[in-house]
Amino acid sequence: MLKPNLSNDAMRFLKRRDGKQFLQIFQAITGLCDQPRPTDSISMGNGTHYRKDVGEFRVIYRFDDTIMWITVVGNRNDSAAYEEFDRKK
Repeated sequence: MLKPNLSNDAMRFLKRRDGKQFLQIFQAITGLCDQPRPTDSISMGNGTHYRKDVGEFRVIYRFDDTIMWITVVGNRNDSAAYEEFDRKK
């Protein structure tokens, strides 16, 4: 199992969610730590980052042999998650 490492922005986003939304995203992140390339994840750009849709949210992440870096967690219905990801590249 990979160890999750959330960016400060991802942590702030999670802390602002209500209990149900937080749990939904948290379970998806722990699932990604067990299986970093589920069939519904999509490679982004140069293939170092991936995205996974979690209900109405989007998780953008990358991983190596030991760590899962959660770069962005954002709303799925707008481009804000992608804009934040572009700023962090």
